[in-house]
Amino acid sequence: MRSASMPPAAGTGLEPGFRGVICASFGATGDTAGLDTGVQPRHDLRFQAANHEALTELRSALGRSHVGVRLVLAGPPADIRAAAAAAAECGLQQEELTLLNDETAPRVIYCPHCHATTATVREAGSEVQCQGCATTLATTDHFSRRMGAYLGYSAHAEEAS
Repeated sequence: MRSASMPPAAGTGLEPGFRGVICASFGATGDTAGLDTGVQPRHDLRFQAANHEALTELRSALGRSHVGVRLVLAGPPADIRAAAAAAAECGLQQEELTLLNDETAPRVIYCPHCHATTATVREAGSEVQCQGCATTLATTDHFSRRMGAYLGYSAHAEEAS
């Protein structure tokens, strides 16, 4: 899996020998228009967010694809990571994915206490209040591909109450 910051530049490093590209863009900032796929077939998908309907459509497109296809995902990290998880469920390997991150988008923090997620623009190491259980969470750089979110933990768990 290759990652890059937005915006994508022409020639993003797809290796020779691929048989086609599925480009999926998410949100207002996700855009794969500058991606050069040469003479290989290209299928563009555009979604507002990586919701159930969008991921179902992506799985369907991957189900109709051939061996050798590459998947390029562009947009906010939470959306492209959720789409990458769906692609992995369809059998794509990390080497067949290119992620183009919009680093200005909110980060999604997973709460291990109530299993809710909270969006924040704060960087790792800061604190955020969980939208599910109101626990103050310390944010981390640890990203769970399975959860599609950065992991948080109770910021004041070790303090005496």
